[in-house]
Amino acid sequence: MAEPRTVVITGASRGLGFASAVRLHRGGWRVVAAMRNPDNGMPLLRAATGDRADDDRLIGVQLDLVDAASVARAAKAIQDAVGVPYAIVHNAGISAAGMVEETDTVLWQNMFATSVTGPVELTKALLPSMRAVGEGRIVLVSSAAGVRGQPATAPYSAAKGALERWGESMACEIAPFGLGVTVLVAGTYDTDIITDAGTTDNRDFAGPYARLHNTMNTRGRAAMKLARPPERFTDGLLKALGDQKPFRRRGVGPDASILLVLNRLLPASGMHHVSRIMLGIPRQGSLRGGAVPKETEEH
Repeated sequence: MAEPRTVVITGASRGLGFASAVRLHRGGWRVVAAMRNPDNGMPLLRAATGDRADDDRLIGVQLDLVDAASVARAAKAIQDAVGVPYAIVHNAGISAAGMVEETDTVLWQNMFATSVTGPVELTKALLPSMRAVGEGRIVLVSSAAGVRGQPATAPYSAAKGALERWGESMACEIAPFGLGVTVLVAGTYDTDIITDAGTTDNRDFAGPYARLHNTMNTRGRAAMKLARPPERFTDGLLKALGDQKPFRRRGVGPDASILLVLNRLLPASGMHHVSRIMLGIPRQGSLRGGAVPKETEEH
C-alpha cells in the first residue's frame, strides 16, 4: 500500500486546527499536529480521532511560534518523524481587540511572530526537502481582516495582510520547483480564540473610543450567533490541499466569499464605507470635540 500523505497543521489543539486535524486523519492523511502544549492537546485529539497512542498517523509536536528555538526544534522533530511532509497548514493564530492607541508594542510583536515570522521560519526549514521532492502545498489560513483592515483589530489585520503578501511572493519563488501556495480566507467560525486566552482584550469602554467599542461589541456578538462550527471549515481545507495552480486564494464560508467579491469590485474608499456602516462607526468628523452622534448610522 502507498504511504499516506503527510500534512503539518499548526495550532492543532483547538478551533479550526483541531477540526482540520480530525478531518484529515479520518481521511487517511498522516497528521503532524503542532501545538504549544501536546501533553494537554494530544489526548483530546486522539480521543476525537479514535487514534491509538502508538498509531504513526497522528504525531504531536511541540511548537511555540513566538520562540525561535521552539520553531527550530519543531522543524527537526517533524523531519525526524515523517521525513518530507506534503503540505504545511499555517493555522495557528492569536486575536486581539482594541484600537491602535490601546495596543502596546509587545502585542504587535507577538501577533507578527505567531502569524508571520514564526511560520516563515518553520517553512524555510521544511522547504528544502519539499523542493527536492518536487511537489507539495503551503496553506496559509487568513481571514476577512487580512483582505481589508478592520477597526479594533489593527495588529491582527496587519499580520494577516502580511501573511497573504508573503504567500503571494513565495508562490512565485517555489512554483518552478513544483510547489504551490493557497491562501484560505476564513469567514466567521465559532472557535474559542474569540473567548479564551487566545484573545488579548485591550478595549477601554470608558475611554475616547467608547462610542465605537459599544456599538461594535453589540454587533459583533450578534454576528457570532451566525458563526459556523469549525468542522464546516475543513471542506475548504481539503480543496486547498488538492489545488494544483501555483497560487490560489479561496474564501471559506459565504461571508468570506462575498467579501472577496466586493473587494474586487469596489474601490478602497467604497470598502472603507462598507466596513464603517456594517460596524456602526460614525461618519468622519462626527466625534470632533467630544460630540456624540444622536443615532447610530444604519446607512
